[in-house]
Amino acid sequence: MAYTITIWGARGSVPTPGALTTRYGGNTPCVAVQCGSGAGERLVILDAGTGIRLLGKQLVKLGNGSLQLDLLLSHTHWDHIQGLPFFAPFFGKGNEVRIWGSKQGDVDLGVILRQQMHPVVFPVPLDQLSAELTVAHVGPGAFEIDGFAVEAIRLRHPGNTLGYRLTPTDGGASMAYVTDNELGSGGSYDVAPTWRTEFVQFLAGVQVLIHDAMYAPGDLDQHRGWGHSTPSEAVALAGEAGVKQLLLFHHRPEHDDAVMDNLLEATRNEAEEAGHSLDVFAATEGMQLTL
Repeated sequence: MAYTITIWGARGSVPTPGALTTRYGGNTPCVAVQCGSGAGERLVILDAGTGIRLLGKQLVKLGNGSLQLDLLLSHTHWDHIQGLPFFAPFFGKGNEVRIWGSKQGDVDLGVILRQQMHPVVFPVPLDQLSAELTVAHVGPGAFEIDGFAVEAIRLRHPGNTLGYRLTPTDGGASMAYVTDNELGSGGSYDVAPTWRTEFVQFLAGVQVLIHDAMYAPGDLDQHRGWGHSTPSEAVALAGEAGVKQLLLFHHRPEHDDAVMDNLLEATRNEAEEAGHSLDVFAATEGMQLTL
């Protein structure tokens, strides 16, 4: 089955609105995966950074009846959940939002989301929303949501962070969403010594890989252990896994449009020189890919 991937936010750490980031965008991570149409339409949302606010406004504007949505959270660092209180479908009676993600240590995901909307920091508590909300804990392994088979894997990032591979249950190309992931050396993460081999197998043959590429090569030495990668590292991974299309993601706040242009050009040259049969893009707000 064909489906469409839409980028609603690709910036890491903190929103960066302004004249210097208009082309790549300043909203933090949110990606929508949509298949079908009309009554058979299915929508999966990946992360709830500030980009989810604009997605929510569009869903309400175009909605015909109640909305049934699945939201997969990679982790609960603030840039990946900070748009959630402003997600318009939360405030529509009859809407159903199913949130999937991992505990952080012994803290339930629902507790974390409630704390973000506690009355001392937000006027509407999570439990007073009009929509029907369910929260489910997931970890590494396979599960199904409406329209997609999902596989999850633990990533090399502080906290309990998951990457997701999605494949339509009716058949079709796979995609993977892997933000906040350190491919190089550095850091101490709760993953097996065989993690890299297992990670390549997890990604093998996906059509589209959305992968963290936060740091330019010159930035990396000062940020080892912070849980992020470079575009060069993402290209090497994509080549190893036989990926067809790579979207560089989680852009550093300090990287304006001009810096991103230069990074993208250099990364494409590296991919070509390495002989990878790979299309490389930098994720931009509003970008759509159809698989």
